[in-house]
Amino acid sequence: MGIFSFFSKEKKQDLDKGLEKTKTSFFGKLSKAIIGKSKVDDEVLDNLEEILVTSDVGVDTTLRIIERIQKRVSRDKFLGTAELNQILREEISGLLGEADRSQLVEGFDFPPRELPYVIMVVGVNGVGKTTTIGKLAYQFKAAGKSVVLGAADTFRAAAVSQLEIWAGRVGVPCISQGMGADPASVAFDTLKSALARKADVVIIDTAGRLHNKINLMNELSKIRNVMQKLIPDAPHEVLLVLDASTGQNAIEQARQFTASTEVNALALTKLDGTAKGGVVIGISDQFRIPVKYIGIGEKMTDLQPFIKEEFVDSLFN
Repeated sequence: MGIFSFFSKEKKQDLDKGLEKTKTSFFGKLSKAIIGKSKVDDEVLDNLEEILVTSDVGVDTTLRIIERIQKRVSRDKFLGTAELNQILREEISGLLGEADRSQLVEGFDFPPRELPYVIMVVGVNGVGKTTTIGKLAYQFKAAGKSVVLGAADTFRAAAVSQLEIWAGRVGVPCISQGMGADPASVAFDTLKSALARKADVVIIDTAGRLHNKINLMNELSKIRNVMQKLIPDAPHEVLLVLDASTGQNAIEQARQFTASTEVNALALTKLDGTAKGGVVIGISDQFRIPVKYIGIGEKMTDLQPFIKEEFVDSLFN
């Protein structure tokens, strides 16, 4: 059984605390919008639309939610404002995607593999990419897996040194060639080292530059092609890290990176420091890529698996 195969009481409390700013902002606005109202009418829906947009749910997703509620109003003829929370809860839950539970278990307690499980981490600088890698490495190691990190973000000297610091803190090897090295060469050496060590997991950091999408695409493709010389189906996971506190910027970053590489998992960081947690809903709905992890604090264990039922419960309870 994996370390994330059940949601402990402590983790639930951490999630509740991490979503507190979003919850307070959203429901504070909602309470003001429906005060003195007995039913869901056009004015309530207009106010709700504004609240969702300003909570960074996104325009497209907001309109989808409003349209569904309008259909329910039309069907049921009368909906009281007291029922609005439950309706919102159901509609938001229906729009959220998440990683298959077996993937979460596989990630942390997969059966023995002949070759390492390779994760390539992408995202712009400053979103918490290196911290996410460090926390992932810690949790893999806590699950009894051997981990090797690869410092393929060679565009910045700080990126290499930060990853090496995290590797030392967690107690796992980090393969690096310093600033200015060829990222694909670093990735190749990392996989070569991991194969020699018979490691279970490889996590490769990459540069987060969006100023030239073609260069980004070429670099990520080159890294992928070089890795596949050693492990044909690598990377098994392309994890895009986004900073939830940037709201709509996170959605734009998701758009850029999904156009540049085959992202198949998302991690949203810094949810504890923002009232913009609605961005999780918008990103999940718009890109149809499973949210796999959410960051809700500074502790090593504060990178949690995204379980939509737990997320919605914490948001609405």
